[in-house]
Amino acid sequence: MNWVKEYYRRIECGDIVTSKRVRAVYSRLVAEMDAANDDSPYYFDEETGERPILFIETFCKQSQGTIGAPLELELFQKAYIQLLFGWLEKETGYRRFRETMFLCGRKNGKSTLLSGIALYMLITDYEGAAEIYSVATKKDQAKKVLTEAVNMVKQSPELRAVVKKRRNDIYFPATSSIFEALASDSNTLDGLNSHAVIIDELHAIRDRNLYEVMKQSTSSRRQPLVVMITTAGTVRECIFDNMYELAADLADGKKKDDTFLPILYELDSRDEWTNPQMWIKANPGLGKIKQYKTLANFVERAKNSPADLPGVLCKDFNIRENESAVWLSFEQIKNAATFAIDDVYNTYAIGGCDLSATTDLTAATLLIRKPNDKTVYVLQQYFLPQARVEHLEEKNTNEAPYRIWAERGLLTICEGSRVNFSDVTAWFVQMRDEHKIDAFKVGYDRALAGYWVEEMKSNGFTMEPVAQGAFTWSQPMREMGAALTDKIVNYNNNPILLWCLSNTAVKKSGLNNIQPVKITDKRRIDGAVSLLNAWVIYVKYFDDYMYNVG
Repeated sequence: MNWVKEYYRRIECGDIVTSKRVRAVYSRLVAEMDAANDDSPYYFDEETGERPILFIETFCKQSQGTIGAPLELELFQKAYIQLLFGWLEKETGYRRFRETMFLCGRKNGKSTLLSGIALYMLITDYEGAAEIYSVATKKDQAKKVLTEAVNMVKQSPELRAVVKKRRNDIYFPATSSIFEALASDSNTLDGLNSHAVIIDELHAIRDRNLYEVMKQSTSSRRQPLVVMITTAGTVRECIFDNMYELAADLADGKKKDDTFLPILYELDSRDEWTNPQMWIKANPGLGKIKQYKTLANFVERAKNSPADLPGVLCKDFNIRENESAVWLSFEQIKNAATFAIDDVYNTYAIGGCDLSATTDLTAATLLIRKPNDKTVYVLQQYFLPQARVEHLEEKNTNEAPYRIWAERGLLTICEGSRVNFSDVTAWFVQMRDEHKIDAFKVGYDRALAGYWVEEMKSNGFTMEPVAQGAFTWSQPMREMGAALTDKIVNYNNNPILLWCLSNTAVKKSGLNNIQPVKITDKRRIDGAVSLLNAWVIYVKYFDDYMYNVG
């Protein structure tokens, strides 16, 4: 049975409602099947793709609900498994797909699906001494899939006869293969030879290194597989965001990677979350695996409780969102627009800066307007001491991908234990002298400024202090928020500013006063504050500034 074509047929005739990206991926792959292109390095083998389906439905038993009953996979699960295992390389006969991201709402049978795939690859995938790993930041999370697999085995006489549950793993003696749970703090990560890596709830993993190490561990296997099954999350600029952007670009046809299978069950628009007919886009198991009534209750509660809304949007509908206390939603602050430095050559700007000595980021900002252009262009540079970066790496805190940002030129890592404020000055000078971006005024916080202000003045900059508080910030913060929401602010898709904005909450005082605060002490908002300091000057001197702009 070709479950892929059957699933796509039902999508096309309207029997199944799904996301645009799921539809697009199935459309392309079905078209490939039908084309039978001799030049293609791949072919689809229906029978090979069906083997894991038959294995799961024959030997894996229910460990919850009707305990011991056979597992019955839903059509969306069968189609996904058959895609994953049925596409083969013509030259070798090995699997085409080596990596996959499967995004769907919570309680849609993710753990059951992962456990079934893991057991199949452990027992029936014809790989000697196969190493199957379930990984997560914390061991308890990593063990969820393993525990589900153990419970399946307990309910299956056939599986109990061929595998052994040992203290830390499931062992298949016939091929000396193991299935084990690992966490990022495990001491054994570097010496692995993984046949399959299973990552449940990718959004909870902040450490990109964990993903990279595990992916690298598959490099000597003939047909390895990295499976990421997850909901969306509320932590920005983590590995989830990186992998989601890749998967989305692949699904949209913006990028090409024949070895990566992106299946993204999500709402096509944030506005669809109140429309029951659209809920199945993010919940393909709705009505069979996931209870409709339960989801309806979650939605109704979120309508009346703003604090519950981000969780429902993220976990049930895969709308990337920030935490409940944040200033703006992720949808409001996200802007993929970019510009080249030459696009703002020979312009007038307003500067802003938020200085920090040791722990927080130091952020320098240039806010730029051009004649007859409503867009607010934003350039930023960030600074952090070398000692701080090394400390975070030693503690494995995974606060943010500072090294990656530094490699991209977005962050300057200063030697020693403190930020060298002269590096900040040098950046403003470089922008002015090399790119002719002349700062009209530079807004700054008096704290820590000291000699830096005098150094900036000696280099020809006009400096203006910005009082840090609700009285000063309230109106500019509202205007900046409105501009971000309207996508007027082009910050060149800077991931650090996006991270800082997503970490920014609002503290209210008096009747209408607001000011930015951190969601938690470990989150950084310095880029948002630096931009806000510039925006204060922008609002205060708007007419004079725009006169200079022309």
